[in-house]
Amino acid sequence: MTIRIAMWSGPRNISTAMMRSFGARPDCAVSDEPFYGAFLKATGEPHPLAAETIADMDCDWHSVLATQSGPPPGGEPVWYQKHMPHHMVGPVSIADMPDHRHAFLIRAPERVVASYQQKNELRRAELLGFSRLRRYFDYERERKGTVPPVVDSDAILNDPPMMLEKLCAALGIGWDTSMLHWQTGPHPEDGIWGRHWYDKVNASTGFGKPPADLPQLEGAFADVAAECREDYEALLQHAL
Repeated sequence: MTIRIAMWSGPRNISTAMMRSFGARPDCAVSDEPFYGAFLKATGEPHPLAAETIADMDCDWHSVLATQSGPPPGGEPVWYQKHMPHHMVGPVSIADMPDHRHAFLIRAPERVVASYQQKNELRRAELLGFSRLRRYFDYERERKGTVPPVVDSDAILNDPPMMLEKLCAALGIGWDTSMLHWQTGPHPEDGIWGRHWYDKVNASTGFGKPPADLPQLEGAFADVAAECREDYEALLQHAL
């Protein structure tokens, strides 16, 4: 039986580093934002490399869902799927993945905003996914009757072995120290958009330490972070 892990997070949440970490396991396949092309095609959001991403991906919502619920790449027993809740604007949602093991990756909104605005225009808080992430968490908690795993990015960066071991236990898989290191450069599973977004993770071989202080934001950027903070803090209270 394949263990399908759906890790939900917004952008700039060390989500690609987490994909690298799980991809370093010898028993794990990974998928990089499989609904991204469908999201871009449906919304027309002017993201970097949007046209190339749409042309490169399956953009049919139901087809993507069927693939992510089907046989794993390479027949691996664990399949880690990197998902972003704000991508789910079409006819499918977390409710259509009842056999996945769902987890939630969060990060202080000030860090997310500071990182995102260096890579793309930030026009509204919805593009960071905090509100839908909270709704998905609430849905899964009600569906299962238990609290699904939540991990905070800073906690992982401060102590990767401890936090990854806790996460693996919560997901019902064994902890593997291979998750602490990966090869530099792009990886075959990366989306085509990686050449714009993944420069830092491509230069890395493991998790780095977070900055000691939160970034100081001003104006509209501070307003967006403030708008996201309630949802972040609601999820943070459940973090491992």
